[in-house]
Amino acid sequence: MQALAHHITTELPIGVISDTHGLLRPEALVMLEGCELILHLGDVGSADTDAIILERLAELAPVVAVRGNIDTAPWAEALPLTLDITVNGWRLHLVHILQEF
Repeated sequence: MQALAHHITTELPIGVISDTHGLLRPEALVMLEGCELILHLGDVGSADTDAIILERLAELAPVVAVRGNIDTAPWAEALPLTLDITVNGWRLHLVHILQEF
């Protein structure tokens, strides 16, 4: 996963995905092709090997991700629970669990 500044400007679409739960469906990859940025809003997966999902997404575009309630593997500890970013002048608050908003 690429580290990005919190102020982002894009020309192309932004992809949003969440709740992959250890499975990145081919249909999702097709939909995310051509995006300039991908936001993963948590629940990537709980297995030690599920970090590969973010790595696969990063092959398509830079990825910004937050941690969901099932993201309990050691690799997921690096993901923030919430994150504030600005994309094309829009302020976004990324969160998986609404109560953490």
